[in-house]
Amino acid sequence: MTSTNRRALIASAFALAAVTGASAPAAAQAITPRISEAEVRAAAEAWGKGLVSISLAYDENENNFEKAKAVASDFIDKAYGYQLGPVLFKPTLTREPQTFRTTKAGALAYFVGHDKAYPYDDGFALLPWRSVSYKPVGIQINGAVASTMGKLELRDKNDNPTVVDKTWVFKKDDRGVVRIIVHHSSLPFVGY
Repeated sequence: MTSTNRRALIASAFALAAVTGASAPAAAQAITPRISEAEVRAAAEAWGKGLVSISLAYDENENNFEKAKAVASDFIDKAYGYQLGPVLFKPTLTREPQTFRTTKAGALAYFVGHDKAYPYDDGFALLPWRSVSYKPVGIQINGAVASTMGKLELRDKNDNPTVVDKTWVFKKDDRGVVRIIVHHSSLPFVGY
């Protein structure tokens, strides 16, 4: 569906709401593409594959930072919804004053480092990741938006695991593509 057709359908929904007395948001929501649990799981899997692709680009090209940066930029464009507005991104290994990343530049710095504006970033995706699996504890669907929380297990080239707690919120864009709009990651709490 083109954005012009989508706008026409939304306008029609508002007009129908005015005539029938239904609430306009409910009428407009009826034509919003619903995200499915399968799409959420596929987006989480694609995120893991994207992370591994950055790592492989770096390793297989003799630690070629420029190749890894290009792969990372493409990954961010495909996975995240920065074109929809600020993404609420809190990566695992960030610290003040740059804990949160609401721009693509901040996300790119986290994944590949080498950005003077983000001096504490070493490039999380440049680590030798080889597999990623996600085990959600739950997925909540709300129309075109879905939230999920669970454990993400990353394995390096020596099969050593790293487990992080992950929360994602996904939203379908106007072309029906599932995008990350909230990403929170942290290391599991181990007690005092």
